[in-house]
Amino acid sequence: MRPAKSAQRPRAAQDLRADMPISDIPIFAMLRTRMHWHQERQRVLADNIANADTPNFHPRDLAPLDANRPVPAAGPVTLARTDPMHLAAAGGTSADVRFAPDKRGGYETRPAGNAVSLEDEMIKVAANQMDYQMVTTLYSRGLGLIKTAVGKV
Repeated sequence: MRPAKSAQRPRAAQDLRADMPISDIPIFAMLRTRMHWHQERQRVLADNIANADTPNFHPRDLAPLDANRPVPAAGPVTLARTDPMHLAAAGGTSADVRFAPDKRGGYETRPAGNAVSLEDEMIKVAANQMDYQMVTTLYSRGLGLIKTAVGKV
């Protein structure tokens, strides 16, 4: 009778196996960055809709995310309050955003100076929501594949 194969492996070989965090897998890092981009874009589009009647308000949007750009390894950047009279960042989420604004101005301005088109903004919100759902589905299915491969399902 032969011992099981796991019993034949030396103990040192089993100790060399290290757990790899999900954040080290490039596809998951890219999907996570994409989810953060869609969340920030949702906030920007909501601000545009909220200011639809504000005089001289021009809509903003984020520049499309470049998937070929390497993901920075540094941690989040926070604002430094150099004076106690300065206002703190609202919600703490916009302080560590690394996404560039879109400077294109393809909009019409009303007589009050406002350039927000609710129809255009709602189309952008719907497209952003569908894209976010696609990214979250890819992320969760990728995690499911890893769980299946590891045998934790």
